[in-house]
Amino acid sequence: MSKTDKQGQWEAVSQRIRYRLQKAGARFHANDNISAFIEEGELDELQEEVQAKLRGVLESLVIDTANDHNTQDTAKRVAKMFVREVFRGRYVSMPASTEFPNVEHLNELMIIGPITVRSACSHHLCPIIGRVWVGVLPNEHSNLIGLSKYVRLIDWIMTRPQIQEEAVSQIAELLMKKLHPDGLAIVMEADHFCMHWRGVKDSNSKMTNSVMRGAFLTNPDLRKEFLSLMHK
Repeated sequence: MSKTDKQGQWEAVSQRIRYRLQKAGARFHANDNISAFIEEGELDELQEEVQAKLRGVLESLVIDTANDHNTQDTAKRVAKMFVREVFRGRYVSMPASTEFPNVEHLNELMIIGPITVRSACSHHLCPIIGRVWVGVLPNEHSNLIGLSKYVRLIDWIMTRPQIQEEAVSQIAELLMKKLHPDGLAIVMEADHFCMHWRGVKDSNSKMTNSVMRGAFLTNPDLRKEFLSLMHK
């Protein structure tokens, strides 16, 4: 979980990663990807460190993990879930998504979705579960990617602690760089369990927001076509 530094002091792996980030002047907010600053083998160490600290959280909650068979391995399970599953988009590189040229010069609206998305709100770490629709208006110079690649790229963005408003913008930025289309539209509709499970406990509330780029901003007919076809 940790190594000795030059002074012989034990140093947690999170401290080493944090030092590299700070030295590079890199941001490491909850929804940032920091994989470039993680060295081989350190993800295993980080999982062990998180496990140890989660064990301390359970102890502070006055849970007898030594004798409660239901929680004896909870810290281990949750650490693995955080690092390897629900927040893995912070710690792993962007999935491969080979772009290929628009040989047929496609220039009509394409709609991809609904794509199921899962995340956790960065305020309470409660689940966010919803759907995303993507509208793309390519041009002859645009790149194209396979349909499954949209799912993989969006999942990479969403598997980080997020707020929905920032998530849709991150998805839009990534797809604009990948595709170089004339227009891009992203709509996300999601349930937030920080609303359902705590606070006001309103089980019917959803949040829907959108990002429009290029032609979808300037052409109201295109935007209307996308929004009318989205749920069909």
